[in-house]
Amino acid sequence: METTGIKDEALHLVEDLPDDASWDDLMYRIYVRQAVESGLADSEAGRTVDVKKVRSRFGLKA
Repeated sequence: METTGIKDEALHLVEDLPDDASWDDLMYRIYVRQAVESGLADSEAGRTVDVKKVRSRFGLKA
């Protein structure tokens, strides 16, 4: 993935919003983008737990 600046990424998020978007719509998209990027970084760094282990910790069926 090509590295771009945060301003460029934010501009793309704003440009992709519909004309009748609210501040909440924008904040949600920023939140989702940050959460996805954070999750991908955790995955690449090996900071993940297998879903079977998580289910076992919470007593859920596999």
